[in-house]
Amino acid sequence: MKLMRYMILLVLFSTSNLLFAQDGNWPKVNEMHAKKWQFMIEQAQLTEKEAQLVQPIFMEYEKNQWKQHAKNREFFKQMRNKDDNNGKPNYAELNDKYIEMEVVQAQQLKAYHLKLKKVLSPETLFKYYMAERDFKRKLLQDFPGQPGRGNRPR
Repeated sequence: MKLMRYMILLVLFSTSNLLFAQDGNWPKVNEMHAKKWQFMIEQAQLTEKEAQLVQPIFMEYEKNQWKQHAKNREFFKQMRNKDDNNGKPNYAELNDKYIEMEVVQAQQLKAYHLKLKKVLSPETLFKYYMAERDFKRKLLQDFPGQPGRGNRPR
């Protein structure tokens, strides 16, 4: 079940056909960043000054996350195209990559936290993290194709 959730998140954050334009720009990703940023400001109740201080940190983190997802997507795409062991994936390599991805994400999150900690009070930072969690939850609830989810009346 955890693997299924992880795969849904991976697909959600890495659907290249939907996110990348022909010229290499990421207009839908930029839209997603803007929606998330607006949600974060409102939910965490950031002041104008706090928002100005946090936005560059937020954008740097978001862009790093998307770059990492692109690398991960490419790896899994290559693994899918391999025909080792009679069509079976190399599970040892997949396991190592999975852990590597988790470590990289943890390192990025820690760096993000240390930067945010310098500009937000502990209470505001907690609200900020809860807003991020709520945004992800909302995004998954609204994800099309989920049984019993998406397009439901609010």
